[in-house]
Amino acid sequence: MTVIVVSGTGTEIGKTVTTAAVAALALAAGRSVAMLKPAQTGVAPGEPGDAQEVKRLAGDAVTTLELARFPEPLAPNTAARRAGMEPVRPHEIAEAAQKLSTEHDLVLIEGAGGLLVRYDDEGATLADAARLLSAPVLVVASAGLGTLNSTALTAEALRARGLTPLGVTIGSWPTAPDLASRCNLADLPRSANAPLLGAVPQGAGTLTHPNFRTHAADWLAPQLGGRWNAETFTEREAPRGVEVTG
Repeated sequence: MTVIVVSGTGTEIGKTVTTAAVAALALAAGRSVAMLKPAQTGVAPGEPGDAQEVKRLAGDAVTTLELARFPEPLAPNTAARRAGMEPVRPHEIAEAAQKLSTEHDLVLIEGAGGLLVRYDDEGATLADAARLLSAPVLVVASAGLGTLNSTALTAEALRARGLTPLGVTIGSWPTAPDLASRCNLADLPRSANAPLLGAVPQGAGTLTHPNFRTHAADWLAPQLGGRWNAETFTEREAPRGVEVTG
């Protein structure tokens, strides 16, 4: 896969740290990596955004690109409109990703918020960019109560647009998971009808680059370059009576 779109089932659920983990593993495997952030919101000029955070965690070898930056922490279309700035269009995202893919082995596109957040007044979304690129979408989900519905809706929206969910990762696995989180390990792949490909631990984004790079393989499955095993993790973490699926 040359291009992977990373989308969440919502906001503040670990997309950036997950993106950094995928990038770190690709770099460790000797691949060249670029990270594209189409629309960075809620960050003032000169302040570090998600692209800079990926570079900090995964390493300076990651090429990063922002297409637009809007100061208010809002959906990209709303933030662009309030700032009096031009929105980011799907074809611009696709063109930037295609250019990066000619120079890198892997391009990671990190969206803003959930899959169907609007990027312009016409209602274009990250899914439209993924469709132009024929790119698989890695869905980052939360661990706890409510995640099954949002994950199922995201997966359904992808398939309705002819897109393929590459799999689901949990963006922040709690240090002390509650019952819902533990049960969801078995139910998330059923809701998405796609494999569970990782569980990034809570607080992973606070690690230094060397520690992050060392441990990233323990959080993501082989499909993403790691050694994490869904069945083993679920057997260990899920409560009794929960059926483990591969």
